[in-house]
Amino acid sequence: MAYSFDWSVVERSAHYVLIDGLGFTLSLTATATVGGVVLGTILALMRQSSIWPLKKFSELYVDIARSLPLILVIFWIYFLLPFVGQWVLGAPRPVQVGARTSAFVTFTMFEAAYFAEIIRSGLRGIRVGQLFAGYSLGMTYFQVTRYVILPQALRNMLPVLATQTIVLFQDSSLVYVLSLTDLLGAASDVAQRDGRLVEMYVFASVVYFAISFTASQVVRRLQLRVALPRT
Repeated sequence: MAYSFDWSVVERSAHYVLIDGLGFTLSLTATATVGGVVLGTILALMRQSSIWPLKKFSELYVDIARSLPLILVIFWIYFLLPFVGQWVLGAPRPVQVGARTSAFVTFTMFEAAYFAEIIRSGLRGIRVGQLFAGYSLGMTYFQVTRYVILPQALRNMLPVLATQTIVLFQDSSLVYVLSLTDLLGAASDVAQRDGRLVEMYVFASVVYFAISFTASQVVRRLQLRVALPRT
């Protein structure tokens, strides 16, 4: 028996899926990207440090995070964070954190490990002579890193960071395990309610593809614009 498509369900639910669902997905992606880059930069600098405890902590953090599936980390943070809050605050019972907060914390901490490796690679790509040139001008290590090394490294890494952000956008669909209303979760809610799984999942797939494909084209153009001539 042929399936009878009813695409009107997409029109009726587009506002909910795109405003509530996609809105949360984009906010999660943006927050985790900014937080992940900041934390990843700190981890990358720690790994470049000559101070052994900092270097070792960064190595363990990155290795552990990259060795675990994201969905498992989501569960860990969701169930563990209330007990951490209880221990930090000395509360009599686990602190109510909520699924949204757990999702933002999880994605920021998890993606930081990947951003850290990207940033570390960019830092190692800067000639060491620029570090010594900064020293000769009387700058400290932190001043050279902040004003000379990091700006160049971030410029070179921008396309790779943007590509990782696209991957993060796609991975954000895993928050469905916490019953959050992201793009996929909103489409799934409508699909289950109206019994129109095919239409809604196709719609969600088209939205994911359109955004990811457009972003990948922007990254390609960005890569051409920021590419530095090699001599």
